[in-house]
Amino acid sequence: MATVAELREKLRRPLSAELAGGCQNRVVAGGVERLLASPLGNPFPKVREALRGYAELDGPEREAALRGALALLADPDAPKAAPKRAATRTAPPTAAPGERLPLDAEIARLDTGPGGARKLQSLGLHTVRDVLHAYPHRHEDRRALPDLSEVEDGQKVTVEGRVVAKSRRSPKPGMQILDVTLETPSGGRVKATWFNQPWVEKQLREGARLVLTGRVKRFGRSVQLGVEHLETVDGAQDSLSTGRIVGVYDSKDGVSQEFLRRAAHRALLAAPLDDYLPAHWRQKYALTDLGDALWGMHYPADEAQLARANHRLRFDEYLFLELRMLLQGEDAVLEGKRFGAKSEDIHTFEGALPFRFTNAQRRVLLEITDDMRSDRQMARLVQGDVGSGKTAVAACALYLAVRDGYQGALMAPTEILARQHYANLVGYLGKLDVRVGLLIGAMTPKAKLEMQTRIAEGDVDVVAGTQALIQENVRFDNLGLAVVDEEHRFGVQQRRRLLAGRPDVLVMSATPIPRSLALTAYGDLELSIIDELPPGRTPIETKLVQDTARQQAYGFVMRQIREGRQAFVVTALIEENDTLELLAATQLADDLKTILPEARTEVLHGKMSAAEKDHVMDRFRAHDFDLLVSTTVIEVGVDVPNATVMVIENAERFGLAQLHQLRGRVGRGSAQSYCVLIAGEHSKKTRQRLKIIEGSTDGFVIAEADLKLRGPGEIRGTRQSGIPDLRLADLANDTQIIEQARELAKHILAHDPKLEHPRLQYLRSELQNRSQSVAYREVI
Repeated sequence: MATVAELREKLRRPLSAELAGGCQNRVVAGGVERLLASPLGNPFPKVREALRGYAELDGPEREAALRGALALLADPDAPKAAPKRAATRTAPPTAAPGERLPLDAEIARLDTGPGGARKLQSLGLHTVRDVLHAYPHRHEDRRALPDLSEVEDGQKVTVEGRVVAKSRRSPKPGMQILDVTLETPSGGRVKATWFNQPWVEKQLREGARLVLTGRVKRFGRSVQLGVEHLETVDGAQDSLSTGRIVGVYDSKDGVSQEFLRRAAHRALLAAPLDDYLPAHWRQKYALTDLGDALWGMHYPADEAQLARANHRLRFDEYLFLELRMLLQGEDAVLEGKRFGAKSEDIHTFEGALPFRFTNAQRRVLLEITDDMRSDRQMARLVQGDVGSGKTAVAACALYLAVRDGYQGALMAPTEILARQHYANLVGYLGKLDVRVGLLIGAMTPKAKLEMQTRIAEGDVDVVAGTQALIQENVRFDNLGLAVVDEEHRFGVQQRRRLLAGRPDVLVMSATPIPRSLALTAYGDLELSIIDELPPGRTPIETKLVQDTARQQAYGFVMRQIREGRQAFVVTALIEENDTLELLAATQLADDLKTILPEARTEVLHGKMSAAEKDHVMDRFRAHDFDLLVSTTVIEVGVDVPNATVMVIENAERFGLAQLHQLRGRVGRGSAQSYCVLIAGEHSKKTRQRLKIIEGSTDGFVIAEADLKLRGPGEIRGTRQSGIPDLRLADLANDTQIIEQARELAKHILAHDPKLEHPRLQYLRSELQNRSQSVAYREVI
């Protein structure tokens, strides 16, 4: 149970962060009073009283209350510093002309007109900082709007002009059309049309100046515009919406573009745009200053300033993301084990292998051994395609740890994969006098206890296992290196239990991820890539066919089965639903039993228990049947050398990276293997996408294509990775800028792990305000 002193410190951290963040009542989910109403506040009634009614206080009152509460936490016997309370809650005064506002000033202090603060708050903008960083989602060049006589039919254009006539008509019941004739500055005329939008009529009075965006329809010499976007322009705001490169913002009904431009303009004039990046860092990475970037994003003078702004603000997004990722956990930098990692031991290990390391394996092993020799804890991700030799590299690292007197552990997400790793480790390490053990849930209680005892007494050097390795009754004698396979399939708390003794950590993934995405999704890990396959591997032949050719495809499958081979058939889900998954798999299996009566067919699906799935896979590996109909549960780690055909039904429903993973379930033996993609949808776009997988066996090339086609949020596993929405970032093309931002983040934290230096106060404040995580705020 926590002591009062420990509880006091746990309460002090978020309250201090709230004070440092400008007293916005946003550091703690639910607010400060919710925090104090939790068990954490029970031992401190004076603190709860000091902060009673915190949400109703204005900024200075909140600050006084917080300082009083923190004083009480520092000295429990001090008299309570009660805040001075205003008799009534009044809106903060708007800034006087020329007055500078702090970035955390409430939005009501910006003079945005009647109801302006409420409009901005409805968009989630509560402070001056929020407005500055609500960037336009696109820009339009309105310096020279097009001459409509030269515009092609169907082209999307933006035009400006004055309303000279308007009319309303109803060609049939339930349809209302508004027609407006607009006179452009060049003297030309355009007819603008709105369908069933009567509410826009009040903005279309004669003489009103409008900026319209829409698609052109030509009727001889006359031009009609189907309006998609409307802006009204008053004389005072001409310079913000016309005659320049203009930003277009995310908005909602009732909040106009003109209003948002005016709000951004006032925020830029009122805010102190002090840069949180010192000049020498900006110079090193060719970054413009923050003021130029923010003005250039909202009101660029030309394309060059817009490009400078975009580059700087993208860099900042990645920098704060990398800082956040690197700061996750209890400490920014952990001390680890220091291994000898001798070259002669590496040569001994390789000499015992039936093959030689590839150049890519040697390069990655060099990166690993550099980490192992360091005092800092290794935290490295090794990515490699199926068959690239990740396990051999991990086994070598485990051997180096054992040679220095440490134990090693390899944790896999499933029992079948754990047993597979165990067999591989015995093959790699057994002849080198390394004692290898296995610990999985399916073992008998007696066998489990025996293995746990051997681990605790140091009678086992390397243990392969599942989550059984992190049960409370598992104690390692001297764990030096932990290898985690397919890390994204474990929860954070599960991983931390294995890493409690601060061993060096090696994470393996057979899911190729583009470098840019890996640097963000796994920002707290160094990255190594095995991008070369061993010589002599026969590439899998891949064929894309339409569903009309299904009969021929399964005829080919049957020919392979008659030759003694086995096959997978994978069915796609329309939606995530266990019942539908079961129906889809069993229905397909029944169909195939009719089409291929000679084949012995079984089913594997997500409703089965782990033990049931393992039993089916063990029987398939033993060739007890020929054809396995499965959902995507067989995607990772299954090794059946005799399986030579993978058929994927409705291939268009899968991402390219997932198709590549499924294809990797075959080709594990010496025989030529095949993958058949059956597409139920035949659009040109679908064919172009699936042709990429048909034409390439390089997982990283395919993953890059997947990222460009589908975006980072759709790629498997990244929705849960903690990556926030990046407003400007383009992960498909930003690898270089991400690497630069990561380099700077690591440099900053290496010299100042808590960002305590006075020159980093702006950076620290910005980092706190960009983070929505209570736990993360507590780190700094």
